[in-house]
Amino acid sequence: MKIAIIGAGAIGSVVAAYLTRAGEDTTLIGRQEQVQAIREGGLHVKGVRGEGTVQVKVLSRLERDYDWVIFTVKTQDIPEAVQQNRAFLKSCCILSSQNGVQADEMLAQYFPKDALYSSIVMFGATYTKPGEVVFNFEGDWIVGKPFASNDGKVSEIAAILKKGFPVVVSDNITGMKWLKLFVNFNNCIPALTGKSMQETFADMDLCRLSILLLKEGFDIVQKSGIQAVSLPQFPAERIYGLVNMPLDQAAGIINKTLTGLSQEPLYGSILQSIMRGRTSEIDYINGQVLKMVRNPKEEAPLNARVLEMVHQVEQRKRYFTVEEIKEAFELNRQKV
Repeated sequence: MKIAIIGAGAIGSVVAAYLTRAGEDTTLIGRQEQVQAIREGGLHVKGVRGEGTVQVKVLSRLERDYDWVIFTVKTQDIPEAVQQNRAFLKSCCILSSQNGVQADEMLAQYFPKDALYSSIVMFGATYTKPGEVVFNFEGDWIVGKPFASNDGKVSEIAAILKKGFPVVVSDNITGMKWLKLFVNFNNCIPALTGKSMQETFADMDLCRLSILLLKEGFDIVQKSGIQAVSLPQFPAERIYGLVNMPLDQAAGIINKTLTGLSQEPLYGSILQSIMRGRTSEIDYINGQVLKMVRNPKEEAPLNARVLEMVHQVEQRKRYFTVEEIKEAFELNRQKV
């Protein structure tokens, strides 16, 4: 079984390292600086499974046909990744792994829906520099078909991925992706501060902001009639509980959870892109709920504001101070 992973960022690198170590024929596709670093020094991974260097096959583009191609680029980078590798994507099975709920529809513009498989990554990783990543915490890799009932190919890819990660097969991968959207909803706040999840959410006012954004976004999705489906180790009731309990109580849970999530500094997926000088996936996370209302600034003012501020960080290359964030969202008035 020949596997290619397109995207040598945090998740792609961790997957390539552990599938290679498990003996799978795995090739990682990355940008030129990533390819050069891995060829010269191997792929260095440290974190919850210890520290080590894996000699991973790495290329800047696909150069042959593969049985499975796993896309680990961010959602906004899918079109470029497809175009660069299209010559060798005609007969393979495609597995998505992006945050948000749009990746499968985007890939369906290029490939037959029957060839598309979807996944949700519940483990966490941080990209530090080309050829070096941190595996912050363990978690399930959930797989399923987004446009049809699961078939034998789902079992095939699950068996491969199980060699490196705990895998769960889902009969409703799309419903689960809606819940995962809200698991990622607070990634926007470290993107404003430029700090780790642990340092950002040590501030209780920023924990309150996380809950306010979640309440607003979750309400919009509920009103649209979309049903978020429980993840294997993260029931939907947990989100329902957070959005319905008193603000300070919910903020306390965010504080305890996110400051203790990883021993190593953990940087949210949105911030990681900004730190690398690239556009982030904010439009596919918090921006997703804005696409579901007619007037975002009136119907989802908090998420509209955070989207605007993250784009400002991307453009001006300067983060906001905590006091600037508190002032922008009038957080001192939100303590109830």
